[in-house]
Amino acid sequence: MLSLILLFSFIIGLEIGSFLNCVIYRLDKKESPLQGRSFCPHCHHKLSWLDLIPVFSFFVLKGKCRYCHDKISWQYPLVEIATGFLFAFIIGQSSLALQSFFLIILSCFLIIIFVYDLKHYLIPDKVIYPAIIIGLVYQVFEVLKFGFNNLNFDSFLYALFSAGLASAFFFSIFLISQGKWMGFGDVKLAFFLGLVLGWPNTFVAMFIAFLIGALIGTGLIALKRKTLKSEVPFAPFLIIGTFIALFWGDKIIEWYTSFILY
Repeated sequence: MLSLILLFSFIIGLEIGSFLNCVIYRLDKKESPLQGRSFCPHCHHKLSWLDLIPVFSFFVLKGKCRYCHDKISWQYPLVEIATGFLFAFIIGQSSLALQSFFLIILSCFLIIIFVYDLKHYLIPDKVIYPAIIIGLVYQVFEVLKFGFNNLNFDSFLYALFSAGLASAFFFSIFLISQGKWMGFGDVKLAFFLGLVLGWPNTFVAMFIAFLIGALIGTGLIALKRKTLKSEVPFAPFLIIGTFIALFWGDKIIEWYTSFILY
């Protein structure tokens, strides 16, 4: 039964991933993802349902538009597959249906921000502000999930503390560098991630983000793909750190604590 649920979650994730690709594309064009049929970004030919089957259509068409034969970005199947696996993983990990729902919604926002910042070096306000609101709603749910007789205000306060601390840290980098090292969108993203993760998982996510960023940045410089003055989007690193901290943060902290004490 669980296998069927996970398979169904994966398929739904593929479909949602296809929609997220549409959102990412139309955000840049300042178009509504809810209006009008999908079309080829190159020739603008409207796509039929055969062209829109997640992952399958991409490989059947050999990564090219059926009409103009221009190449289709690998972003489309990769986002669909990543969303599918993420949905299945969340459903498999969480025992509470409402919690799974919130995590899936939050994950959709993170996927959009990840790809958009990677492509355009920008975190859109149209995405991050609704994400922060949903993050607040999620924390209210965390307070109420054990019932009114067992309100968990500590988690809400820790979340606000984490959000404020993370955003203040990134804001200080933004001010010191005058926006050269860190964009203001990263400040808002840090607030959102602090809300979702709480303390001390926010610290775990930030540590992992800076570690991955340093490793990749060093690699790109060594390969002469970037220089010390090159701009590198930081949101993808933060989001990778967030997913790791969200699912394995407690285990990482437990391991680190035991390592230090030993």
